[in-house]
Amino acid sequence: MVVKPAPESPLDCYLLAESARRGRCTRGRRVDRRRRPRDGRAPGASPGRRQGRLHRLHRGRSHDRRDLRSADSSVSRWSLGGKSAAIILDDADEATAIEGLKFLGVMNSGQACVAQTRVLVSRERHDAFAASLAAAIGAMKVGDPLDPATEIGPMVAQRQQERVEKYIALGQEEGARLLTGGNGRPDGLDRGWYVRPTVFAGVDNRMRIAQEEIFGPVLSVTPYDDVADAVRIANDSDYGLAGTVWTADPEAGLEVARGVRTGTYGINTYTMDFAAPFGGFKASGVGREFGPEGLAQYTEAKSVYLSAPPL
Repeated sequence: MVVKPAPESPLDCYLLAESARRGRCTRGRRVDRRRRPRDGRAPGASPGRRQGRLHRLHRGRSHDRRDLRSADSSVSRWSLGGKSAAIILDDADEATAIEGLKFLGVMNSGQACVAQTRVLVSRERHDAFAASLAAAIGAMKVGDPLDPATEIGPMVAQRQQERVEKYIALGQEEGARLLTGGNGRPDGLDRGWYVRPTVFAGVDNRMRIAQEEIFGPVLSVTPYDDVADAVRIANDSDYGLAGTVWTADPEAGLEVARGVRTGTYGINTYTMDFAAPFGGFKASGVGREFGPEGLAQYTEAKSVYLSAPPL
């Protein structure tokens, strides 16, 4: 058994090794805890050229995408990030949608591949909804993740904190309107890799903050003209992992869900079901995990042909 830990959290391998020791793991197997290069590559050859038949990659690093192009994707499963859009239809209840986005937009401090970081609102509701969303996100408690009252914790590493802050500065340079947050440490936090939860309004979907995965608590609110335009904007992305639509009409929500090209989608919610396949389209990955489709990838089909009986 070879375990490839994230460089920011290598100690969890010891917990796995201890579990294997206490369980029924075959004696003589070992957990490989070798350190990895700083860019996150596994020890040895690139993932796409490894001897193993089935492997996974997570997050959208550029070398992951190069390996994806070089690998045989028919025997691989890749999860490479997302830039998911939450579409707010005009009949949606504002309070319900904002309460949902408080979790879906900044879950795990925004460090989630399925985070709904693009919020699409009709032009008529854009300013009022964006202001309410900014007030809700700005009021969330940022602090020690061990404190039960904390809603948003720190970034996983200093380099991620710096990356998020660069995108916040970039959003202002691109002309997006900053409603809450911005660069600098949250009040009362003079140490740790924290960033201010940030909401931009009036975001053009061509801006980098709308197209590139930031992986932090940064939300972009973009206006749309009609539902068809909302679907077009949602699909105008290199990614296709997740998304949501918020509406009082489930049938209208289903119609939107059919039009948005993502591997998973939610109507007035987003909850992963481990009995259903999970994965993405486009740059968000290849293959599925969970559900029958995920199990099927551990198998290889075999055909057996019999001679036909004489007529």
